[in-house]
Amino acid sequence: MTSTRPGTGRCPVAHGFDVFADAYYRDPALHLAAAREDTPVFWYERLHGWVVTRREDALRVLGDWQAFSSAANTAAQVPEKHRAVFPPELVSHMIVGQDPPEHTETRRIAQRGFLKDRMDRLQPEIEARAHRIVDRFEDNGSGNIVEDYCLELTTQTIMALLDLDHSRQPMLQQVRDDLFVVLSSAHEDITEDDRLAIWDRFVAANLELREIIESRRGSEADDLISVLASARDADGTWSLDTARIGLHIAEFAAAGTDTTAQAMANAILFLSRDTDTLRDALAEPELWSRVFEETVRRRPSSTFTSRRATADVEIGGVTIPAGDMIHVALSSANTDPAHRDRPFEFDVHRPDPTDHLAFSTGRHTCLGNPLARVQGPTGLQVLFERLPSLRPDEPVELDFRRTALVPIRRNLRVSWDTADVRRSRTRTARTLDLGVLAREQVADDVVALTLGHPDGGDLPRWKPGAHLDLHLPGADGTLVRQYSLSSDPEDRTTYRIGVLREPDGRGGSAAAHELVPGSTVTTSWPRNNFRLAPADRYVFVAGGIGITPILPMIAEAERAGARWELVYGGRSRSSMAFLDELAAHGDKVTLVPQDEAGLIDVPGLLGTARRGTLVYACGPEPLLRAVERATAGWPKDSLRLERFAPKPVERAEPDTPFQVECAASGTVVDVGADETLLDAAANAGLPVLSSCQEGTCGTCETRVLSGRADHRDSILSAAEHEAGDTMMICVSRAARGCPRLVIDL
Repeated sequence: MTSTRPGTGRCPVAHGFDVFADAYYRDPALHLAAAREDTPVFWYERLHGWVVTRREDALRVLGDWQAFSSAANTAAQVPEKHRAVFPPELVSHMIVGQDPPEHTETRRIAQRGFLKDRMDRLQPEIEARAHRIVDRFEDNGSGNIVEDYCLELTTQTIMALLDLDHSRQPMLQQVRDDLFVVLSSAHEDITEDDRLAIWDRFVAANLELREIIESRRGSEADDLISVLASARDADGTWSLDTARIGLHIAEFAAAGTDTTAQAMANAILFLSRDTDTLRDALAEPELWSRVFEETVRRRPSSTFTSRRATADVEIGGVTIPAGDMIHVALSSANTDPAHRDRPFEFDVHRPDPTDHLAFSTGRHTCLGNPLARVQGPTGLQVLFERLPSLRPDEPVELDFRRTALVPIRRNLRVSWDTADVRRSRTRTARTLDLGVLAREQVADDVVALTLGHPDGGDLPRWKPGAHLDLHLPGADGTLVRQYSLSSDPEDRTTYRIGVLREPDGRGGSAAAHELVPGSTVTTSWPRNNFRLAPADRYVFVAGGIGITPILPMIAEAERAGARWELVYGGRSRSSMAFLDELAAHGDKVTLVPQDEAGLIDVPGLLGTARRGTLVYACGPEPLLRAVERATAGWPKDSLRLERFAPKPVERAEPDTPFQVECAASGTVVDVGADETLLDAAANAGLPVLSSCQEGTCGTCETRVLSGRADHRDSILSAAEHEAGDTMMICVSRAARGCPRLVIDL
């Protein structure tokens, strides 16, 4: 088919870039890297639009819906024969093709089906389904892991989310496949015969979905179809018509299956090249979420997301005319060296693992990302715990459905040792019943407990920074508390923890202090959110019991031959644990007992940035905040912290009470100084929605009809904050001097 679309001959172009080349399908980010370096914004005729490659430019495009509209994402042409039941204007109502205010309202309704707590509740079912799928093929020793496992798991999960009978699975799989082609056809050329065949199937599936939707009108069930079908406007009418819901279900079927399945397949490839990370994830299950995040950072399932310029605009020195399409290269933005150190390395220990654009950002952040972030790590964990020897067959075949915007891998052949099957049936549980082998008073109110198997057997491996969950008896049942490992990771026979008795605590430390040699205690396997990364030099800062995770880090730094220093503070020498061990390191250790020397001089210690140096700090919150301030000018990612409690939010002035008039319900709500607007509205019985409760997901975005808001979210732009048309009621409040807000609730 010959293109008749405008734009031919525009420049600059990236002569080496080709969305149908093997290099693109092998590694989209790497293929885009050369273009980003030479022509960060370029015209690409096959996509009939401009490609934007740098992160800064990507954030600009994705953050301004008025200058860069999503409406053109659904410009697909409906064949004449189907327009009676599938009007052309219906396509424009796809969520990926909506702008506010329509997008805000649709997202508000649809978000009810993807709330994070609901996705978390779904996790056990996802895990159980994953095990059942592996049961089917584990004895084969080889197979196509995309079809046999990844797509099967994601399809079964979306079926569960939609509450569809198994007999509907072929229909859902077909509508999933066809939607990607329908969307791509808005920007890519397609033959007329292929277009008609796809639309025949797509419309037939939508008609089937409409029958199901009608049967669930008014249902109180929480499956996604019922949620959409039962939403009503203030006048009691249905919020969404049946045809639109059918279209949205098709969107969710595509976004909720292929993208996560592709991410799992990509993770398998990355782990095959990084067996150390695979081994660590098997030993520390909490790492699976980081494996998933690093996978989608390095290779997002959707290479691009698209917008249309609503006015002439200059990006990266290139003038883009109004009406032109802009394709934001997410994979390139995620590997932009201006933002990310070692961008092409697969590193699951990056300090901020979710700092990527794989799920886009702002208003069009993927609705289903809470599901993906539960399903992906769970699926990978089950697969590799059951079949740890699983590896891709070499050479890896480039078998893709070759659509440029969303390259879909159809085949990834893998093999494994069937001896894994026998081992998995007798594998060690992820909790350990250990004995207390020794108890030592190492400081005022601090005991060191040495734990191990009574028979001296090997314990699971761990690395510096890891901790254990201890299951301890409490007045109201079992208490679970976390304690850092302070022993030597090279010793496989024992774990040592240090426990500070908190007189005003919640009972955990008191229960731990009751443990004596001969006691038994249930623990988790070691988990690590404070891992020691390689560096030429380290500065360790510890306060009080915060010395415990630092001790094994010092041992590791010594083994690696790295330079290091430790500054360790406490109330007094008698309150500072493990001083005898630290004495062996001489002047590398500086002790700062507060009753002798005052507080640690953090600005003096860290005021000058040092290249090649990492700072690790653990201790009470005032110390950690001082360390954060002192290292503000250091290179990105130089500081690693472990807190005893969540970081408090800084306020220049204390919050004050205010009133909110909820116009839709006619209710006036008093919001206390220590209460969120969201909680106050919920306590008043109003139908509020929320998910993250920290101003990052957009679920609770609410229109402001009158008054000024103090915006504390991470979604709205500075211009939108200034306009004050909406607010995130989970974190934002009335501005100082505004005693009353009127909102659309």
